[in-house]
Amino acid sequence: MLDYINKYLSHIEHDRNFSQQTLRAYRNDLHQYLSFLNAEGCSGFGDVTRLLLRKFLAFQKKQAYSKTTIARKFVSIRSFYKFLCREGVLEFNPVESIRTPKLNRNLPEFMSINDTETLLNIPDLNTLLGIRDSAIMETLYSTGMRVSELAGIDVSDIDFPGGVVKVKGKGKKERLLPIGNHALNAIHAYMDKRNSDSSLRVISRNSKALFLNNRGGRLTERSVARMLEKYVKKAGMNSKISPHTFRHSFATHLLDRGADLRSVQ
Repeated sequence: MLDYINKYLSHIEHDRNFSQQTLRAYRNDLHQYLSFLNAEGCSGFGDVTRLLLRKFLAFQKKQAYSKTTIARKFVSIRSFYKFLCREGVLEFNPVESIRTPKLNRNLPEFMSINDTETLLNIPDLNTLLGIRDSAIMETLYSTGMRVSELAGIDVSDIDFPGGVVKVKGKGKKERLLPIGNHALNAIHAYMDKRNSDSSLRVISRNSKALFLNNRGGRLTERSVARMLEKYVKKAGMNSKISPHTFRHSFATHLLDRGADLRSVQ
């Protein structure tokens, strides 16, 4: 049974380009599922019944896993069984008739327009870091992109005349996002400043990355989160605000006003 799991993991890594983080989660989920089946004396995936699957879900609840974690494990197993059916290993998918465990969905956090405006105006535009941080926040708000996508942006990904930015999303899939003039102007100001800064001039010209740290390396997701925490604290705002909050705020303001805050000023 382990051979089929390894074949499936190879498939989602190489054919479907799943991220390493997702791959680790699927591997852990399926190995745990296999251990459960072995403990139940199950000799093959074809011997699994709906009753045994429900017993596995009940076992997860007893382990005090959250509903979100249990639902993710269920999705991993369901996807694996679909793979087995496509490969002709199984003729019947026992997971199909079982509903995904329900989640308690909380409404996502988002900032008011006033809070967004306050946060966007905090960075000190007299310093290189302040100009960079302003460009980062303007970009997050203008596009609604993920922080992982922002960290992966290269200078060549910005199309200033076209008003779009190319990002690499989940599974390494590329997509083009519209980006507003305020964000483009902030990025342009940052690129001008970093190219003229004596400490970063040489590094900047040789770096593909758009957003750099103090040492000239590509900025990480964690660095963006720490940067935002600093400004949130300085503004005396809700400490729960995270980079992901910009994504929800972008969507909320877009629905409320038909455009982002920067495009209607």
